[in-house]
Amino acid sequence: MRFLKQLWSNEEGQDLIEYTLLLAFVALVAAGLFINAGQSVSGIWGTASSRLAAASTAGAS
Repeated sequence: MRFLKQLWSNEEGQDLIEYTLLLAFVALVAAGLFINAGQSVSGIWGTASSRLAAASTAGAS
């Protein structure tokens, strides 16, 4: 019984687990932001490319 009480009150490693969970949460949020930013950048490059192509075609005529 004494062993179980000591095991229950032992808090070693608790901070490590909390920091690991916090780091995992930050990593997931950062990954989500990078995915959304990648889609935005893709849209910007697509628009710029189509406008440059239209300008090139208009300039060649």
